[in-house]
Formats: sequence, structure tokens, C-alpha cells
Amino acid sequence: MTNASDFFVAGFEQVRRSWGWFLVFGILLVILGASCVGKAQTATTFSILALGWVLASSGVLWLVNAFYAFSSHGFFLYLLNAIIRGVTGYLLIRHPDAGAAGVTMLLASLFIVGGLFRTAGASVIKFPRWGWTAFAGLVSVVLGLYLLATWPTASTYFIGLAIGIDLILDGGALIGFAGAIHSLPRTQPRPA
Repeated sequence: MTNASDFFVAGFEQVRRSWGWFLVFGILLVILGASCVGKAQTATTFSILALGWVLASSGVLWLVNAFYAFSSHGFFLYLLNAIIRGVTGYLLIRHPDAGAAGVTMLLASLFIVGGLFRTAGASVIKFPRWGWTAFAGLVSVVLGLYLLATWPTASTYFIGLAIGIDLILDGGALIGFAGAIHSLPRTQPRPA
């Protein structure tokens, strides 16, 4: 391989030959996503527990790091970070339903504020096809308002449902990518 285009062609060929793996992983993601949608409450609880364990583990690591940095000026910041992460992780592990309620409330606020900013920004700037962005912002606001209106109940299933839908869409994208790269013609490196 003498130049960058030959290197690119070789990498592209390797990706094209791996189309079957993309297809398999896409199908598995769709199946996993469908099971998350079907068992949204279980998926929500599992997600909050996983988040809790990640936070608790990172709290322990930050605590160890704080004592390694004991002589530096950042000790108290590291220690505070470790305490916040550890306590938050412990609370999410101990009370996953309350954690799901808190995360759902936070997501509802994020959807409302982000949607308003997106809609207002697209309406003011008016870039090409700005209407789609404004529409997406309005949908985000409506979703946030729905979550707030149904908040105690929605927190039991919403996170699992959102994760399931995301997995289904990601899996569909991988399946589409696998089909697209499989149908491309083979490329040959240029002779030197």
C-alpha cells in the first residue's frame, strides 16, 4: 500500500467483508430492544441499578484517587466527588424506583427546556429546512409535558421503553448498514 487511498480501500474492504457481523448485531439489538419494550418496567429497574453500580464503583475509585492526591490541593474536590458519586450510587441501588422517578423528572425537564430552545433557535435562525428542527423541538416539549403529567406512573416504565426504542432503532440502522455495504461492488487497490 503506497498511499492513503490504498489504505482506505483496504479498510473499506475489511468493513464490507464484515457485513454479516453488522447484520447479526443489528438483529440482536432489535430483539433486545423489543424485549425492553415488552418488559419496560424490568428494563427501567435494571437500568437504574446498573447506573447505581457504575456510580458507586466510580465513587470508590475517586476515593482511592483522593488519597493518592492527598498532598495536592485537589484532595477535597476529589473527596467530595467520591462522596457524591458513592452516595448517589448507593441510593440508586437501594431505591431504584425512587431513582427512576428522579431520572424521569430530570428527563422531562430536559425535554421541555431543550425542546423550547430548539424550537426558538430554529425559528429565529431559519436555516434550510428549519421547520423539521422546530417540529422536533415541539415534539420534545410535548413529550416532556406528558412525562410531567403522568410522572409517578411514567417513571416505572419510561426509561425502559426509551432504551428499548433506542435499541430497536440502532439495530435497524445496523441492519440497513449491513445491507448497504453488502450490496456495494468490490474495490481493488490501484497498482503501484
